[in-house]
Amino acid sequence: MAKTSATPSQSVSYLDATGPIRYGMTNDYMFRSVLQNNNYVLKGLICSLLHLQPDEVTSVVITNPIKPGDSADDKEFILDIDILMNDSTSINLEMQMAYQVDWQERSLSYLCRSFDNLCRGARYGKTRPTIHIGFLNFTPDRNAAPEFYASYRLLNEKTHQSYSDKFILRVVNLKQIDLATEEDRASRIDYWARLFTAASWEEIKMIAQNDSFLSAALQSMYESNADEITRQKCRAREEYCKLERALEETTDEVAALNRQLAERDSVIAEKDSALAEKDSVIAELKKQLAEAQK
Repeated sequence: MAKTSATPSQSVSYLDATGPIRYGMTNDYMFRSVLQNNNYVLKGLICSLLHLQPDEVTSVVITNPIKPGDSADDKEFILDIDILMNDSTSINLEMQMAYQVDWQERSLSYLCRSFDNLCRGARYGKTRPTIHIGFLNFTPDRNAAPEFYASYRLLNEKTHQSYSDKFILRVVNLKQIDLATEEDRASRIDYWARLFTAASWEEIKMIAQNDSFLSAALQSMYESNADEITRQKCRAREEYCKLERALEETTDEVAALNRQLAERDSVIAEKDSALAEKDSVIAELKKQLAEAQK
């Protein structure tokens, strides 16, 4: 993807920022805040992910915007981003840092929900191409070879011929940036991933230099970090995710203990069965002995 020279106007600049970044874009609220508030950044990210030139994207519209007053810790709070590109392609973006054992099923559910975009009575041929892209801090399939930017679609199992190019799943593995291919680097997807995961302003400024889309993303992130309401919501999301992870860990521990108890109960049951069998044998022998003594 070609770099662009024009940048949006900046009132308060990130250039003097130093030290650790309090809330980066791996925080799912910050991720949405930056992309929803800056359409220029959203367009740049979409161009990279889909290997498009900026002039090929005439419009990117978020169709499920959140309201500034919405509670960030509401259990119904939705942070995946639904996008309509060029009035013709549906895209769903999600930032997910916590390991999800059921990620494949979850992403399929999101993709199917977005793919079902026809109005009543419309012909199926009018269904828009749909792409779900997850930014993950883990490898969804631990049995698969690690990959930075993976793409999946429906294929014929024998010939590998594509069944449809309208139903696509993609994963950006933020743990595997060093595995970016030449195509990934040419589209600067690895730069976006490094920008998302950067820990300090010094690091992130090095990443964003000479790229107007990345610089605009950095500027928006800087302004969002300076906004008290946004910080509160990012903190709320952070705390909610910590509690969610703690609950999952506790649930896993309880499940492990239950398995241990079940295994112990099974061993005890086997021993009881063996003892009962021995008691039966002893009782039978005593009976035979008693009869023999008559």
